[in-house]
Amino acid sequence: MKTVMIRILLTFTFLNLSGLPLGAQAEGEDESQWTSQLKNQFFGDRPISEDHETIEITAPYRAEDPALVPIQITSKFPQTGAQFIKKITVIIDHNPTPFSASFEFTQESGKADIATRMRVNAYTYIRAIAETNDGKLHMAKAFVKASGGCSAPIGTDSEDAKARFGKMKFKFDQDKPTLGSANPVQLLISHPNITGMQMDQITRMIQPAHYVTDVNVSFDGKPVLTVKGDIALSTDPNFRFYFAPQKAGELHVDIKDNLGQQFSANQSVNP
Repeated sequence: MKTVMIRILLTFTFLNLSGLPLGAQAEGEDESQWTSQLKNQFFGDRPISEDHETIEITAPYRAEDPALVPIQITSKFPQTGAQFIKKITVIIDHNPTPFSASFEFTQESGKADIATRMRVNAYTYIRAIAETNDGKLHMAKAFVKASGGCSAPIGTDSEDAKARFGKMKFKFDQDKPTLGSANPVQLLISHPNITGMQMDQITRMIQPAHYVTDVNVSFDGKPVLTVKGDIALSTDPNFRFYFAPQKAGELHVDIKDNLGQQFSANQSVNP
């Protein structure tokens, strides 16, 4: 018993002498980068409320694959004329490029929910900051343990990737969307989304950055979802979102990447 007490005292003394408090934060949980730099860089001196009444963000605490980390952002109310979310910005504190993506919504969206996959390069907080129609900012955050997601090899067959490059399709949860309701739909994009940090496994050379920067989805000519992306978006980006059709029409998407290449696709919708 005496030996155990001595060990405990020695451990406590070591922690105090080294300046590490008991229960110290894990690597990446320190929010000083957000408070001292990132908040002001992206939002200036605008107040941001950290609450759970506007949005929630869900991500795995420990990522199975740091290059394919599933992120889901859920809004707490429908998109109406009286109250709606205009924009959600995703910041990954300790990524090489903290700005990861922004998503703009309209009343045609029905719900300001978004799910996608992102690269996470280190232990870090992932933040979702929503701007509502009254101009206020609301934040939700999740801590993720991951490492090396931005430099991880793509791992797909290069010839197959070239053959699929630029192809897109919409995937519906149900055959017939419901008029006037928020209907879930998934947009699948074939694009390598190279970060500029990945090594070609054959040539051993760093591959030049090549990633999707703009995604514009509209229904029957009205905007539904606008995405601004950066290197955090995974290979073959996909987005799960909502749209609320009032009549039959056509879902249309235009995308552009950082090299100026542009692609588009259409899908008829008959509710």
